[in-house]
Amino acid sequence: MRATAALTAAVLLAGLGLPASSPAAAQTAGSPNASEEIARGKYLVGFGGCIDCHTPGYFFGKPDMPRALAGSEVGFEIPGLGVFYGPNLTPDKATGLGNWTKEQIVTALQQGLRPDGRQLVPIMPWKAFATLTKADANAIAAYLQSLPPLANKVPGPFGANEKPTSFVMKVVPPPDK
Repeated sequence: MRATAALTAAVLLAGLGLPASSPAAAQTAGSPNASEEIARGKYLVGFGGCIDCHTPGYFFGKPDMPRALAGSEVGFEIPGLGVFYGPNLTPDKATGLGNWTKEQIVTALQQGLRPDGRQLVPIMPWKAFATLTKADANAIAAYLQSLPPLANKVPGPFGANEKPTSFVMKVVPPPDK
């Protein structure tokens, strides 16, 4: 009878999403372990389109997947602002996010602020990423930090009056009527 009551209580708690009393059940119901968090981050990075703007060759139709997320050689021209290239998101200390903490990556994702205080450019959809749950933002940061560091310095950024040194996609306003 006692075993049946305990089993029924465990099933009810699981159905309600409440953690059971065992450490294993608490681990499952609580925060994910590191490998689960990294797997979730990888999924979100893929689904969120990060590879598109931050992978060499992507905009030429031949993404260099061994260098995924190492930065793009194609920039976006934003009228009045300049040309901006998708930076290296790998943990390379010289050319990527290797000196950023997990919290700094999350802040950039959700508030559009770099560790040096600069605002990310409008082409980076941080306002959309601001709605990520804290767990999902942390998962993305954990995934980025788990990548092998790849040295790849992207061009720029270039101000509105500077000449870019690599390929550029332009955002062109419609002609006046």
